[in-house]
Order: sequence, then structure tokens, then C-alpha cells
Amino acid sequence: MKPRARQAGIADVIGQEGQMSVEDLAGRFGVSAETIRRDLAQLAEGGLVQKVHGGAKRLRLLTEGSFQDRMTENAAAKRVIADKLRQLVEPGDTLFIDTGSTTVIAAEALAPVGGLTIITNALRIAQIFAAADRGTRVFLLGGSFNPGNDQTVGPMALAQIAGFQADHAVLTVAGFDAESGATTTDFDEAQVARAMIENADQLVLLVDGSKFGRKAAFRVCPARRVDLLVTEAEPEPALAARLRAANVAWR
Repeated sequence: MKPRARQAGIADVIGQEGQMSVEDLAGRFGVSAETIRRDLAQLAEGGLVQKVHGGAKRLRLLTEGSFQDRMTENAAAKRVIADKLRQLVEPGDTLFIDTGSTTVIAAEALAPVGGLTIITNALRIAQIFAAADRGTRVFLLGGSFNPGNDQTVGPMALAQIAGFQADHAVLTVAGFDAESGATTTDFDEAQVARAMIENADQLVLLVDGSKFGRKAAFRVCPARRVDLLVTEAEPEPALAARLRAANVAWR
């Protein structure tokens, strides 16, 4: 059995059983325990299972509430993150900004800077910069409109992103883990975020402390792809060590 097929089978078995040991998986798939450990490491990195001592278990994935509810969750932490981001951005910078409660609060902090170029799929963010009237150019991406999050997604949005090159992709996610990386709960949002990353010189990820160690169904990028993690507090020591190992800087 080829590794991809075996790993798909392992993920399916763990999904059905809830948790499996390395030894049981090795016996079931007829390979060595070391091979299973490598498979589990790759599955965990892809956000498909959660590694535990001696094996792996089913990953319990996140769901998110309404956009309005998220605007009030950890609002103080998000404002700290927005203030830190403000110190990193200078007039003349070009930024991709995706949809999220954290990026909306960040947009409010950045709007007074002026002289920026903003490319976003979020109607609320476009309106914040336009209302500030500080000489910032705003490009609102077209596409399929999602009224719940006031955002555009889909093939048209992705095609338009490819027509820009930004200094920074400023993104927020539902969960961040040093092994699984950045993840989100919406497939279309993940595709937009990936496209923005590919067309930016630097990826700046805005993550409040409640999202560390959390995983959602759709992967945005591995941890090592993040250039700068902006959070409200110093990561706890174990996470900090894993971030350093992945060459992720934070502030």
C-alpha cells in the first residue's frame, strides 16, 4: 500500500474508533511501528488527527459562532493585537487583509495611518478605510458574496488576488497550532487566505491567545510559513519552543 493510501486509511480508522495505538495501527496495516509514527506525524501536521502518547486520536474540530458574536469575544486582546500591528505598518505599504473579527479591529487601528493600499474581500474593512479618508486606496475583491461575514469568496476573488502583489498579507484564523499550523472553519475563506499568502512578501498572522492549540477543518498554511505572529501575550514556554523550532517570530 502506498503511503498516501495508508495514511488515508489510518485517518479513517482513527475517525471511526476515536483513538488507536501505534502498535494496533502497525498490526492492522502490516507495517512497522516506526512507519506508523511517521504517518501519524504527517497526519497531525495536516490537521487530520491529534497525536497522543503512544498513538493518535480523532481530532475534534472547531466551529465558530456568528460574526457579531465573534466581534465581542476576546475584544480586549484583539485591540492589543491591532495596536501592535499598527506599529509595523507604514504609509506606502500594500496589504492584503482577509475577513475576521480580529482583522476588522485591526483595520480600525490602521485606518488613521493613511497612504496605504488595501486589498480585501471584506466589505466592513473596505468601508473602515474608505470612511477614514486618509488617502488610502482600497480595492474590494469581487466574487460570490457571503452576507453573514460580509465577504466575497470563490473563483472570481481568487483570480483577482493573483493580479496584486502586496508587502504584507494580514490574516486571522480560527486556530493555530505549531504542528497543524493555521486553520479555519470555512473552505472558501481558507482558499482566499492561501491566495493572499502566495501574492505577498510577508505573512502576518493575527492570533489571540484563545486560538493557540485549537484546530479547524481547513488548513491555511503550516506554521513554518508564518513570517510574524502577532498576539496579545507571550506564548507559553512549550508553544514558544515549538514556534522557534518552526522559525516563527512573534511579538
